[in-house]
Amino acid sequence: MQRKERLSVFTYLFLAAALLAVICLCVCLGSVTVPLADIWKVIKNALSGTPQPQELGVNASIILSVRLPRVLCVALTGAALSIAGAAMQGLLRNPLADGSTLGVSTGASLGAVISIAFGITFPFLPFAGTMVMAILFAFLSLLFILGLTYKLDSSLSTNTIILNGVIFAMFISSIMNIIITFASDRIRHITFWTMGSLQGSTYLDAAVLFGALAICSVILFSNSRELNAFAIGEENAAHIGVNVRKVKLTVLITVSILIGVCVSIGGTIGFVGLVTPHMVRMLVGPNHKRLLPLSLFGGAMFLMLADLVARILLNPRELPIGVVTSIVGAVVFVLIFYKSRKGR
Repeated sequence: MQRKERLSVFTYLFLAAALLAVICLCVCLGSVTVPLADIWKVIKNALSGTPQPQELGVNASIILSVRLPRVLCVALTGAALSIAGAAMQGLLRNPLADGSTLGVSTGASLGAVISIAFGITFPFLPFAGTMVMAILFAFLSLLFILGLTYKLDSSLSTNTIILNGVIFAMFISSIMNIIITFASDRIRHITFWTMGSLQGSTYLDAAVLFGALAICSVILFSNSRELNAFAIGEENAAHIGVNVRKVKLTVLITVSILIGVCVSIGGTIGFVGLVTPHMVRMLVGPNHKRLLPLSLFGGAMFLMLADLVARILLNPRELPIGVVTSIVGAVVFVLIFYKSRKGR
């Protein structure tokens, strides 16, 4: 009997319950441990407009002002980076494709660093200069890397894409170091931001992430069938009625938006789009009708747990979340690369 193409309602309910459990765990634990019962009381009072009791004053401030907005932003960022990685891997038929390995996240970081260092804003979006620059540079970086790879190797092989991505990331990092040199008054903020951190996230950040994720996820879900068709090659996909050019452009723009928004809010958080889709693919297979929604849940839970480790491992000091994901991602990257080479 073949497995169903789409996930059942019970699967979604189980994933939602698991996600809620991880959210509660991450809100509870930290430099100060908050009882689970207090979390429910505080959130219930906040939603109903009831004043917080005096005995919950400190915990209410920690939950509502610090922990909850941060955990929400972490979950949404993990989901966005994960589904972007899954879509990119399906489009390029490459299990190592990800914003980090292709240099797209580094390109987005360059756009954001330029905006932060030189105070670039846009008249129609004065509050989102960093985000617009990150999205723009993410898309341009992706086009440049794929275009250069196609010129060197029309088959878009794994080795060529990764090599170009690494070289591009090194080049962009050098440019960012030059910019940081001339922006000495903001060097601390830029340096910590480039390591990836969602410390100080707000509900407005969460709303922006949710809006981008909701719109982009619908677009990617609607292209699940086309992404499945890419597994048999672009020419064969075109023969069965897939508009290859349109699908590639749609997915690339959507992925660039997701990566750009995440980078503009949380900095460079690497390897989430590599680790989570790979683990999910091992569980449910390559069908994007299952892979994409599961990657959303998996990415959210993975990044929340990584952020929890970053917060409590060296308590009271806090590690940038990008450091934790990079350590895990580097190990997974080597394993995937070794497995693919051994398979050949």
